[in-house]
Amino acid sequence: FLAKKYKKVTGKEIYSDTLESTPMLEKEKFPQDYFPECKWSRKGFIRTRWCITDCAFDLVNIHLFHDASNLIAWETSPSIYSGIRHKALGYVLDRIIDQRFEKVSYFVFGDFNFRLDAKAVVETLCAKATMQTVRAADTNEVVKLIFRESDNDRKVMLQLEKKLFDYFNQDVFRDNNGTALLEFDRELSVFKDRLYELDISFPPSYPYSEDSSQGKQYMNTRCPAWCDRILMSHSAKELILKSENDEKIVIYDHIGPNVCMGDHKPVFLSFRIAAGAGKPIANVHKCCVVQ
Repeated sequence: FLAKKYKKVTGKEIYSDTLESTPMLEKEKFPQDYFPECKWSRKGFIRTRWCITDCAFDLVNIHLFHDASNLIAWETSPSIYSGIRHKALGYVLDRIIDQRFEKVSYFVFGDFNFRLDAKAVVETLCAKATMQTVRAADTNEVVKLIFRESDNDRKVMLQLEKKLFDYFNQDVFRDNNGTALLEFDRELSVFKDRLYELDISFPPSYPYSEDSSQGKQYMNTRCPAWCDRILMSHSAKELILKSENDEKIVIYDHIGPNVCMGDHKPVFLSFRIAAGAGKPIANVHKCCVVQ
C-alpha cells in the first residue's frame, strides 16, 4: 500500500508483530469514541489487495462492536448497538473507497456482530406471554425480565439478563436453518446500495457452546444471530455471478455444523473467477474467503 505495487505471491509468508507498519496491508482500529463503553478495543479492520492475472480486488477482514447488554438491546428497535455498528461499518466502507488508492471491487468479511432486532424477536417469540420485571434492591435498576405463558401453569418461556438469553426452545433457531428469523436480521438493509450478500442458507453462526460434545447447541448468553458474514461490493457481485461456463459454482455456507468450532461457526464463500474484464478465458481461478 505504501509503494502501490503488487508483490508476487510465492510459497508462504507470515506477517506478525506490528501489523500497522506492514506495507502489505492496511490495518486500523476504530476511534475510541465509537464505543465508549470499552476502555480498549481490538475492533477495526485489515485490508489486503490482490490481483489474479488482471483482476484486482480487496479483501477486508472486519470486527464490529458487540451488544454489551441484552437488556439494553431489547429496549429499542433498532437497538443503540445497531446504530454503533452502522457508524463503524460506514467508516470502513468510506476508508476503502477514498482517494488514496485506485478503486477496485471488494469483499468485506468477518465478525460483523450483526444481531437480530431483539425487541421484535422477543415480541414474536413471546407474543402470548406476560412479562415480569426484576429490579435490584439497592438501585432499582432492571436486572432481569421473565416471560411466562399466560396459561400452561405459567411456564417460563424466556429469561433475559445483561448476559443471559435463555429461551426454552432452541429448535426455533435451528429448524430450517433458522430462516424464519431472517426477517429480524435487518442491520444490513441500511447498506443495500453499497453492499451485496448471497442468500443465507445456514443457521445463526453465534453463540455456540464451546463444550466439545455439544457441536449444535447454542449458549444461552445471547440470542442466536448471523454475526459472521461475507459481503461484497456490487462490482464484486458481478465478478462472481457472471455465467462464464457450466462449471461455475458459488457456495456460501458455514463450517463444522455438527462439531464444536468455538462460539462462532466459521463462514466461507467459494467461487470461480475468470480473470479479465468479463472476458471468458481458458484459465479459471478459484478464490476462497474464510473467516
